[in-house]
Amino acid sequence: MTVSTTNKHTRRQVLALLSAVAAGAFAVGVPQLALAQPLTDKNEPEQIRIGFQKSAVNLVLLKQRNTLEQRFKNSKIVWLEFPAGPQLLEALSAGSLDFGMTGDSPPVFAQAANKDLLYVGAEPPKPESSALLVQPTSTIKTLADLKGKRIALQKGSSAHFLLVQAVKKGGLAWSDIQPIYLAPADARAAFERGSVDAWAIWDPYYGAAELSFKPRVLSSGRGLSNNNSFYLAARSFAENYSGTVLNLLDELSKADRYVQQNRQQVAQLIADVSGLNLATVHLFLSRRANPSPTTVISPAMVADQQRVADSFKEIGLIPRAIKVADIVWSPRNAPLAQQ
Repeated sequence: MTVSTTNKHTRRQVLALLSAVAAGAFAVGVPQLALAQPLTDKNEPEQIRIGFQKSAVNLVLLKQRNTLEQRFKNSKIVWLEFPAGPQLLEALSAGSLDFGMTGDSPPVFAQAANKDLLYVGAEPPKPESSALLVQPTSTIKTLADLKGKRIALQKGSSAHFLLVQAVKKGGLAWSDIQPIYLAPADARAAFERGSVDAWAIWDPYYGAAELSFKPRVLSSGRGLSNNNSFYLAARSFAENYSGTVLNLLDELSKADRYVQQNRQQVAQLIADVSGLNLATVHLFLSRRANPSPTTVISPAMVADQQRVADSFKEIGLIPRAIKVADIVWSPRNAPLAQQ
């Protein structure tokens, strides 16, 4: 079959990208995507079902600007919002989603439960975007003071790992605390009425609480958790539509550049669609890395995520040991488009 000059050029770009991935040639430890031309799959997906949370700034921007609808003209784009990562990954593994973003812990719990999904991309760490909160008048002054206390958190979320690390740094065992597993909205209500002593949470819920009723930050993620954000896909979607996945990552990086260049406009857009007040949006945007491009997964990210998995296994929060690298998607394992 004759291949056009344009297609040869596109294939050379992909091969160059994959060579960099294989060789471990990562800028600042992370291989950035820079696709000069769109990549196309032999058969484009009929639909792309995307799961997002309020914290997924770049996805929210793509949704509101109809960017993906313009790029993937032959695919129906379906958007579904979730309160946290565990619920999103449950939908993805059940076949209700193709692509979505979560924090570090949800994929670990999903893999341990034999959910069939793949890590396909990541954003830079955001350690300041999560925190362990207590009431301003609380007697809890140090992490060691968490002993015996009731702490609200979403089970299997990034806040779960944050709390695991906080307990460990405080010289405590996991059995020394009383975790109270609640979704973010319920956790906030419990925290405000004093039913729990502390709350492990992430932005924008963290920012909203900080501005609303002035809790005291016992610790942010700094020194405890990198609070990495990952993009995941159903295995069949990533393997069948490798070009689509790479294009999604490309559009996410473009969205991030737009965020950096149009902070005021983006903050107002997010406030309008999320119901968050503008001050909260500005606060949680300020805690994101600048810039925050979406990349394929680097060896350093795999190693960091493996530490998350090992920490959960060590204290018995997941039923078996897992190897994170087993579900990290690499474009070199996906067939290139044939035209």
